[in-house]
Amino acid sequence: MTSISIPALDGLTVGDIVAESSFPLTRDSLVRYAGASGDFNPIHYRDDVAEAVGLPGVLAHGMLTMGLAIQPVVDWAGDPARVVDYQVRFTRPVPVDPDLGAVVTVVAKVGALDAEAGIARIDLTVTFNSVTVLGKAQARVSLV
Repeated sequence: MTSISIPALDGLTVGDIVAESSFPLTRDSLVRYAGASGDFNPIHYRDDVAEAVGLPGVLAHGMLTMGLAIQPVVDWAGDPARVVDYQVRFTRPVPVDPDLGAVVTVVAKVGALDAEAGIARIDLTVTFNSVTVLGKAQARVSLV
């Protein structure tokens, strides 16, 4: 049986970067996510529909972006059940170019520590083309 290492709360300092990842997206990624999620809104796969409603083109699903953003934290924590709270604000869309795709970048940093509760608040900086796409993205992670 493999033992999963839990990050030590007392080994963390506010400001520590605990994880970083980049996630390439393609139009194929969006179609697969639509199938898995059941969200077949055409703004996620048809430029003509997206542009007709004033968007710059096909957009990544917000929940896909949110799900990608938490993955580095889950990997760092070693168990998805350690994430006891996760919240974001959707601030900007992620347009996915038909040829170039898009890359979403995530940096996870310790924002606060609650030693009594054994909780680390992890602040996420989630960007596309160096612009923040999720605001106030925070996860509370139990490290006990």
